[in-house]
Amino acid sequence: MTHDPAATEPIEILLVEDNEPDVLLTLEAFEDARVPNRLHVARDGVEALRFLRREGEHAGAPRPDVILLDINMPRKTGLEVLSDVKADPELRSIPVVMLTTSQAEDDVRASYERHASGYVVKPVGFDNFLGAIRAFESFWLTFVRFPPRH
Repeated sequence: MTHDPAATEPIEILLVEDNEPDVLLTLEAFEDARVPNRLHVARDGVEALRFLRREGEHAGAPRPDVILLDINMPRKTGLEVLSDVKADPELRSIPVVMLTTSQAEDDVRASYERHASGYVVKPVGFDNFLGAIRAFESFWLTFVRFPPRH
């Protein structure tokens, strides 16, 4: 079943990323997406959990349909955030895709052990990075059906 943009609301995406150039590249890539989406950005793991739990300045935040999560971040790592999300009955159904520079087998294994939905290594270079985001968009935003928001 393909996504029908006219029949649904935009897909809500939470990007958890502390590297500003990667944030800007991701924003640019999703701007041109064929599927309507809203990309929200949390700059570290603590902010991500505040967004997901709708705390403080994030009280009115939407529930994301999917989370793109970097591993190496200050204050709280992506693996810690992933563990917290999957341990929370209110959040655990949200798909989490790791989007990181880490190619370490331990990080890949740890991500899947914590129930990540996917693991994508960020390619080097603008065109390659854009291609990876486009591939993500093609699969996740076009063909995947997300759990209902609540």
